[in-house]
Amino acid sequence: MQPAELAQLRKDYSLHSLNEEDVAPSPIEQFERWWQDAEKSKIDEMNAMTLATASHDGMADARTVLLKAFDEKGFVFFTNYNSTKSSQLDSNPNCCLLFHWKELERQIRINGVAEKITLRESVEYFDSRPDGSKIGAWASPQSMVVAGKAWLKETFHYYTERFKHGKIPKPPHWGGYRVKPVRIEFWQGRPSRMHDRILYTATSPGQWKTERLAP
Repeated sequence: MQPAELAQLRKDYSLHSLNEEDVAPSPIEQFERWWQDAEKSKIDEMNAMTLATASHDGMADARTVLLKAFDEKGFVFFTNYNSTKSSQLDSNPNCCLLFHWKELERQIRINGVAEKITLRESVEYFDSRPDGSKIGAWASPQSMVVAGKAWLKETFHYYTERFKHGKIPKPPHWGGYRVKPVRIEFWQGRPSRMHDRILYTATSPGQWKTERLAP
């Protein structure tokens, strides 16, 4: 596609609006409202979110992960603790989560600090996973260079045989992170690019300031 054609790609937004007097006092409560809207809209993989991190030398990075829990304490996802994302979070826990629900013309941006959840929480979630996903957590040295697809298949088969006669335990290198939010922005698409943007900023534990941002 030529740049001139790309320049003509645009969409006007008009499904909803977002006003200061209508939003919840807590961003978690507001997130819950929008989450319920997304559920009703039957959005495919509505829990998919972009996780943005930075390495110790400031190089930005991003990938899609899946939200598995949220409450007033934060937003939880799971991963390999030896992965690139984990290494980056260990050296710089400041990160950003981004939800884009194009069907509702909405996005949510969450700035926060990531910390590992408890071992108990990680074990409880791991035990709820399908056996194939459990084996995959053992078989994949996530983010590392490997010999090839055949090697991955052989490794997966090895762990399948190893755990075929009993419960599959959580690998020591696998677990969850909780992103504790300090800023949450709710973006609602509006006509003529006059989008609604409401920003919540933490002022003290459990207390939030609400402001409107220019589109």
